[in-house]
Amino acid sequence: MRMRNLDLLVCSLNFIEDHLRNDLKTTDIANACCCSKSTLEKMFQYVYSTSVHRYVIYRRMMLAAKSLTEQPDISVLTVAVEFGYGSHEAFTRAFKEVWNCTPSAFRKQKYWELYPRFREPIQEGEYYIMERKSVDISQLYDLFQERKDCYFICCDIKNLTPINDVSRKAGDLAILESMQRMNAAAGTEDIVFRIGGDEFCMLTASTERTYADKIAADITKQNGEPFLYEGTEYPLTLYVTATKFEGKQLKYNDLFAKLHLTIKESKTTLSTTICKHTTH
Repeated sequence: MRMRNLDLLVCSLNFIEDHLRNDLKTTDIANACCCSKSTLEKMFQYVYSTSVHRYVIYRRMMLAAKSLTEQPDISVLTVAVEFGYGSHEAFTRAFKEVWNCTPSAFRKQKYWELYPRFREPIQEGEYYIMERKSVDISQLYDLFQERKDCYFICCDIKNLTPINDVSRKAGDLAILESMQRMNAAAGTEDIVFRIGGDEFCMLTASTERTYADKIAADITKQNGEPFLYEGTEYPLTLYVTATKFEGKQLKYNDLFAKLHLTIKESKTTLSTTICKHTTH
């Protein structure tokens, strides 16, 4: 990826984040980045595998959900207006499309980071590279530092592709269900967040391995249980493993890579275990 493309992506991500509370259209973002709407859409689709419009809606609903949970005394309509919606009904429709529940129902649960900001490309020489669907969780870095000796629970959906082949909405529901299972197993101080397309983490508040193993076991117990999409049940299984950052100095990029590697290794381990059981 060359410099011009990097500038375009950085500009668009920053402009979107700064204007999520405005009536934001793809044309507005393209104009701010001095490019055509078509160019912006193609670049976003190529790098992030989604449309600009969808990204804006999901990011907006993430911030709206956070406002609802952090400010329990303000009305849903107040939050709706804050994020550019003229009515309670219009806001609720958009919210349900992302969270699969009403804003009022969401308030009864703990907030979790379902759709973090996309991560910007990283420079390597004169080019820039990035993993597709890589996200920015740097806003949690202070918490990572504070809990650098605590355990992470890492999860990944097994066989999400066939679910996505049914429809994008079915895939979204699988992702929601996965994070809900993690959130249900989490303790009061544990934080659940997404680190990729179908990869998730929980940062616990515990340094005890037994605590992490119990959470992992609680999530694993639900493997094979289905979620419902348009009247059809789809079984859902997660790869689950616990890990802890090891090292004297915690660096964000190193931690991010460590979490992804842990997930990759857990998938290999589980696949090997399944093969052994099958042969016996």
